[in-house]
Amino acid sequence: MQNKLSPILAAAGLALFLTTAANADNPVRVRGTIERVDGPTYLVKARDGTELKVTLADNAQVTALTKASLNDIKQGSFVGVTAIPQTDGSQRAVEVHIFPEAMRGAGEGHRPWDLGPTSTMTNANVEQAVTGVDGQTLTLKYKDGEKKIVVPSEAAIVTFAPGDKSDLKPGVKIFIAAATKQPDGALVTPRITFGKDGITPPM
Repeated sequence: MQNKLSPILAAAGLALFLTTAANADNPVRVRGTIERVDGPTYLVKARDGTELKVTLADNAQVTALTKASLNDIKQGSFVGVTAIPQTDGSQRAVEVHIFPEAMRGAGEGHRPWDLGPTSTMTNANVEQAVTGVDGQTLTLKYKDGEKKIVVPSEAAIVTFAPGDKSDLKPGVKIFIAAATKQPDGALVTPRITFGKDGITPPM
């Protein structure tokens, strides 16, 4: 039973981290590529070119992101979308991550996100999906409102899968929602997400 539940718990933990990290005390968010592995420590080149030393906490949760498609997004799906606000009030998706059913409701809502200067994160239920000229338009409904999201063909679409520390090798791209900086400048994190088969985590 534990093996069956652990991927769900890991993904659920990630979802909660995605929504609470911004409220933590000075969290460090990391987007980058593993350059070298030295025992429990990973040398990561961050998106801005800086090199970081990251250590996984005991019993750290490792979650993989795998490729999905628009066809995997159905009416009733629960998704998380990073998007850019448009002048007409809609949002243009940069990425969509599809949550497993066990995670329905995790981090529900709409909030600012730091992928780009004006980017947002919306975790919500797909009320309607309509295909149009610009791609698929999703109507997402959450407890405090709803958003219309245009998903263009170039948007990254991913879903969650079980991961393991052995998957964390040089060249693998990772995302850490909130690490803690140690006195020596190194980082410690209880959760790490990596892109499987060359995927760059789009969060």
